[in-house]
Amino acid sequence: VQLVESGGGLVQPGGSLRLSCAASGFSFSTYAMSWYRQAPGKERELVAHISPAGGITNYVDSVKGRFTISRDNAKNTVYLQMNSLKPEDTAVYYCKATWNWVQYWGQGTQVTVSS
Repeated sequence: VQLVESGGGLVQPGGSLRLSCAASGFSFSTYAMSWYRQAPGKERELVAHISPAGGITNYVDSVKGRFTISRDNAKNTVYLQMNSLKPEDTAVYYCKATWNWVQYWGQGTQVTVSS
């Protein structure tokens, strides 16, 4: 099983990034997918969640209207489009796959929002 995040980097406030999480080794289309983030000295928090078929999405209040989670089950990939980025969005971003009690995590990708 692998979840490999990519797309992180350094961006100025107001900028955009698109994170990707490529999955392999499990039945991706049957798993709900989530993006979490963890800033230095803070607990890991749920940012966005998408149902297995992609019809249901949820977001933490702080990113609503700025971030969009999506998935392509044909490509076994989940995305997080991040617009209007703020310095407080700086964190390591992780993707997670969930099916019942089974959970898989990626290794994370750093997002830094700074001028």
